[in-house]
Amino acid sequence: MTTTVRTRVAIIGAGPAGLLLSHLLDEAGIASVVIDQRSRDEIESTIRAGILEQGTVELLDTLGAHSRARTVGHRHDGIELRFEGEGHRIDFAASVGRAVWLYPQHEVLKDLVAARLAAGQDLRFGVTAEGIADAETSSPRVIARDADGQPFEIEAEFVVGSDGSRSIARATVSGSSQGGFFREYPFAWFGILCEAPPSAAELIYSNSPDGFALVSQRSDTVQRMYFQCAPDTDTAAFSEEQLWDELQKRVPGTTLKQGPIFQRDVLRFRSFVAHELRRGRVALVGDAAHTVPPTGAKGMNLAIADVRLLADALRRLLLEGDERGLDTYPEKALRRIWKAQHFSWWMTSLLHVAPDATDFDRRRQVGELRTVVESEHGRAFLAEAYCGWPFTD
Repeated sequence: MTTTVRTRVAIIGAGPAGLLLSHLLDEAGIASVVIDQRSRDEIESTIRAGILEQGTVELLDTLGAHSRARTVGHRHDGIELRFEGEGHRIDFAASVGRAVWLYPQHEVLKDLVAARLAAGQDLRFGVTAEGIADAETSSPRVIARDADGQPFEIEAEFVVGSDGSRSIARATVSGSSQGGFFREYPFAWFGILCEAPPSAAELIYSNSPDGFALVSQRSDTVQRMYFQCAPDTDTAAFSEEQLWDELQKRVPGTTLKQGPIFQRDVLRFRSFVAHELRRGRVALVGDAAHTVPPTGAKGMNLAIADVRLLADALRRLLLEGDERGLDTYPEKALRRIWKAQHFSWWMTSLLHVAPDATDFDRRRQVGELRTVVESEHGRAFLAEAYCGWPFTD
């Protein structure tokens, strides 16, 4: 026997997008059910990076005391671009009067889960969505199985797919789970977590003849660093000494503070935008709608921007019977999505060494870096995009 739950909005995926959307809907008095196939522990313990734009932090402020972005996270007013052995600081405050916060995504998720459960949110873990029915009607249904494997349905007035890059909802909206504009990159990031003090006060994005490196931070005792590698690199192929050698030679002029490495992984790059963001009473947000390379720090922030637009559109639809916000949601969201895709591609191209790069390519790339750091307008362009374009209604 199939269990049926009825609500106003069914949200597939308890990532940052789905959980924040349920919060914003709740603030408007709109009930929702959020499901995710993962357990709460898996959601909260999967370590992922996080650079939060100022607009994202301001939206998370609406969680009240549950949001720790400003208290536990670290405000950064700039980054360093390093090339040819020299560092060049991009001063966000001076260029655009904005900032970013270093606050990992799994910590954001802890805040969101705690806030939603405290508010009485119907949040169900271990529930696997298998499809969406009746998308073109006023009563779409999510077909799923609960944590015990029993058939389960959610009947709603609207369904939101915030279920990540392997989205079930995408097939309903785009006609195919792979339906979209796609670009693959010929390199990846080899990432490490280590026990060490910070090597720098702000993030270092380093371009070198040996490839890109990013020196990031997590806390006073744990650091995150990456270096460019081939997509098929085996994480076990390097000793700790070799990993430190690779990182150090890619940030000449900065001495890295080393410590025991307790996690290593390879992060592959892809750019993707779904062909459609909405069909009938179903819409996509976050990684279900798009993915970007991590170089521009846009992934989670872009998901939050989607949610802000969709929450307002759903409020108008469900409380006022006005479909205009929903009709314009794809167009408005895609303006920012493609700007973020360009910035992420540009930062990636600016800083990485392509496998087939020639001497001309290398010298041209250094010329582009100098064009950015030696120009007030170049620095401002990077700062504005990195800190996040202001939200527009």
